[in-house]
Amino acid sequence: MNITLKGGVVKEFESGATPAMIAKSLGEGLYKAACCAVADGKGVDLRDELNGDCELTLCTFENKEGRHAFWHTSAHIMAQAVSRLYPNVKLAIGPSIEGGFYYDFDVETPFTPEDLEKIEAEMAKIVKEALPIERFVLPVDEALNLMKDEPYKRELITEHAGKGEAISFYRQGDFVDVCAGPHLMDTSKVKAFKLTTTNAAYWRGDQQGQTLSRIYGVAFPKAAELAAHLEKIEEAKKRDHRKLGKELELFMLLEEGPGFPFFLPKGMLIKNLLIEYWRELHHAAGYVEISTPIILNCDLWRQSGHWDHYKNNMYTTNIDEAEFAVKPMNCPGGMLAYRSKMRSYKDLPLRMGELGLVHRHEMSGVLHGLMRVRCFTQDDAHIFMTLEQIKDEIKNVVRLIDQVYKTFGFEYHIELSTRPEKSMGTAETWEAATNALQNAITELGYDFVINEGDGAFYGPKLDFHLTDCIGRTWQCGTIQLDFQMPERFDLEYTGADNQKHRPIVIHRVAYGSIERFIGILIEHFAGAFPVWLAPTQVSLIPIGDRQVEFAKEVAAKLESRGIRARLDDRNEKMGFKIREAQVEKIPYMLVIGDREMESGEVAVRSRRDGDKGSVKVESFIEAICKEVAEKAL
Repeated sequence: MNITLKGGVVKEFESGATPAMIAKSLGEGLYKAACCAVADGKGVDLRDELNGDCELTLCTFENKEGRHAFWHTSAHIMAQAVSRLYPNVKLAIGPSIEGGFYYDFDVETPFTPEDLEKIEAEMAKIVKEALPIERFVLPVDEALNLMKDEPYKRELITEHAGKGEAISFYRQGDFVDVCAGPHLMDTSKVKAFKLTTTNAAYWRGDQQGQTLSRIYGVAFPKAAELAAHLEKIEEAKKRDHRKLGKELELFMLLEEGPGFPFFLPKGMLIKNLLIEYWRELHHAAGYVEISTPIILNCDLWRQSGHWDHYKNNMYTTNIDEAEFAVKPMNCPGGMLAYRSKMRSYKDLPLRMGELGLVHRHEMSGVLHGLMRVRCFTQDDAHIFMTLEQIKDEIKNVVRLIDQVYKTFGFEYHIELSTRPEKSMGTAETWEAATNALQNAITELGYDFVINEGDGAFYGPKLDFHLTDCIGRTWQCGTIQLDFQMPERFDLEYTGADNQKHRPIVIHRVAYGSIERFIGILIEHFAGAFPVWLAPTQVSLIPIGDRQVEFAKEVAAKLESRGIRARLDDRNEKMGFKIREAQVEKIPYMLVIGDREMESGEVAVRSRRDGDKGSVKVESFIEAICKEVAEKAL
């Protein structure tokens, strides 16, 4: 049989050869590093026999598929350890996830940190035993019998009974689990692991379901990789935007409004600066700004398709005996704004931006600071265009999003998300929309990865995933191409042929959610914002009372140039004032003594560079104004 490997290299192997055998033939290093394989797009075990020509990718921990096989095996090792230590435990599910793995257990007493240490010790024994991991399948009745003492597994098996499928199992030593795989060859490869947290979870995410105990963990092939990961976790804790948001007096999260953030003056200043920057960019790019109502009749949401696909996440109310909904998206309002008058082809492309406040009913268990909230401001825009304008408009949006992210020093990657199972429209329109996105991004020279089945219900999309300064990724910007909503809202324009035509719509955001973007910025900069975003840019610190009047004059000059300055004339020692300004992460401190007052200078202390010596007041003002104007990092 002919096996097509990476780079299109074709090699011939005997029928029945396994990915492990193929990896070994290519090199001992690859054989040892391989975690699983992908044959013709399907994940397979390294031990699976191949019986025909195929394209084969051998996946190591460096590949997404390899990492997930590694972490899935780690979850099984953890479940085996728990089963040994707590014989009465009932097993639920244990998948690999982005960044590690978890397993849910039904136990009488929730796990404690001390329990996690015991489980880790038992996991180490299982790894040392180097247990072979084997896959086998059973018909449904035999599978149910094998899992007769595992009610959660039986529920999962029963769901497959109607499909007539054999049930896949994996065995390692005395442990057997229902699982589709793939997995590692044996348990010995999981050299370094750490169980990070334990908390409560609902069976299958249903609040009405059984409460389970979930254990999260992470694992790596090498101890050094685990150490680096744990160090990153500790750094992330220091940067936690919830902690810094409170310390820096940026926002509040209160029981009176779970998931509804309160912005304090300093945080509101940052939010407004982001909005001003957004407006500046969009005005230059030819956008007009609109505002649409927060509450609209439910008939509108039925017309848009949101009611069928999103109603469980919407807040509703009755007004004048009619049912209304608080908007979870701005899109339908944007469609009505377009429809406010007849449009001509000469009006297109029409780029309508909206900073719209939206509300979504998120489960309380997933709320997380500003990252996952129930109300947020989307920096939305809807671009109405002709078929011929699609490619250029997508390119324009990509360039705008690129400019935004570069301003904050973010690198990013792009994912192309395709048609989901629940969607509107025909296969032909979806294919045309997907090809348009792919062609535009390819012509711009960007790399991208395919995210199968993760598009919006009305169209495919490009998602922009930021990478922050400690390597975490955040999905923010998106470009969604939509042929469906113009049809549903009967949108039209008059073409050059004087006939009616249907426009195409781009839905897009750059920040995504302004609230979430602020949370990301807090963690990215660890609260030490660049000068243009810092709530207080300069702290003026007179050494004594004699310098206060001169300090006030300097503050007035700074304020007249738009610099946010604060005079600290409290009766405290200078060292205390400097330390406090450092804690508040103020970019510049200007210390003023008799010598500075007599020479018309200030002693500059930079948050980043420390003492920079004395400079003329005017020179400092020009330098900081330049830094602000350039949005320097």
